[in-house]
Amino acid sequence: MPARIHKGRGAPANPAGRFERQEHEAADDGWGSLELLAEDPSPRTEVLPDASRTVIARNDSPDIGFDRSINPYRGCEHGCIYCYARPSHGYLGLSAGLDFETRIFAKHDAAALLRQELAKPGYRPATMALGTNTDPYQPLEKRLVLTRGILEVLLEARHPFAITTKSASVVRDLDILTAAARHGLCRVDISVTTLDPALARLMEPRASTPARRLDAVRQLAAAGVPVGVNVAPVIPGLTDHEIERILETAAGAGAGGAGWILLRLPYEVKELFEAWLAGHRPLRARHVLSLVRQCREGRLNDPGFGSRMRGSGPIAALIRQRFERALARHGLDRPRRWSLRTDLFRPPSPSGQLSLF
Repeated sequence: MPARIHKGRGAPANPAGRFERQEHEAADDGWGSLELLAEDPSPRTEVLPDASRTVIARNDSPDIGFDRSINPYRGCEHGCIYCYARPSHGYLGLSAGLDFETRIFAKHDAAALLRQELAKPGYRPATMALGTNTDPYQPLEKRLVLTRGILEVLLEARHPFAITTKSASVVRDLDILTAAARHGLCRVDISVTTLDPALARLMEPRASTPARRLDAVRQLAAAGVPVGVNVAPVIPGLTDHEIERILETAAGAGAGGAGWILLRLPYEVKELFEAWLAGHRPLRARHVLSLVRQCREGRLNDPGFGSRMRGSGPIAALIRQRFERALARHGLDRPRRWSLRTDLFRPPSPSGQLSLF
């Protein structure tokens, strides 16, 4: 895959989606076209409307702790090179590469659609997960404020929710989060992949710096919002040596627990990650990929339920043991009393207006 590094972008290329019949490759036509291409600036972010008629996505995966989720955005400007959600852009006829982080689909009516779905007579509440596919607090959220609108509806309905993000912008909504936490309705998990700001800038170019994420943990904990840290993904040979330091720092910031997920490289993400390694960590690339294969039974990805999150083999077992011992050492292995309440749920008004009687 021809790699091209754009400042502020994670993907080194924009390969055709796996459902496309045609592929395009730049070639020299003798008129200086390649020189012009080399001078092109970093692609700008384009916001497109998402015309989905529903906003709650359902799943029955046995290794996921929730059965419903909301993603106000398709695509993510954070540009994390390892993101397992990248292939989802293929269903839109777009690339998992630069398209995923520059062509973002926004559900502008997400709050209104959620209100309608929660107001249906047969609806039964359970924890609503936000941030399961793309980050609800990616940079666009500062301008579009779609996630806040969703949280306002959830709080009004006294509906439990859990947020996963790698953005410090989550503290913008502390007023909603603290109000929900008082009723036992919410929890937040902050993803921390590395504490090295230089590496984070290359892997997650538009996500908050590690220091800002940990500061968000401090603010959430101080406000009484249940908050944990996800060491995710753990990348063997690149970030796994930081497990202990991340957990120690997270505990010091007030995190109430922690989890981890092994690097996942489904579909096009495999080739994108290999090209990224070749461009940014060429001397370590073969070693990292070898370790990943040792955790995935000789492959770069294992889609099997259960094993896809943790891997298998001695390398994966060692990572698990190190994580569990570090949890115990820093007091993060205590069972988190974060079971969220569902008994307070009250269907919201479909129109958003209060009843006259």
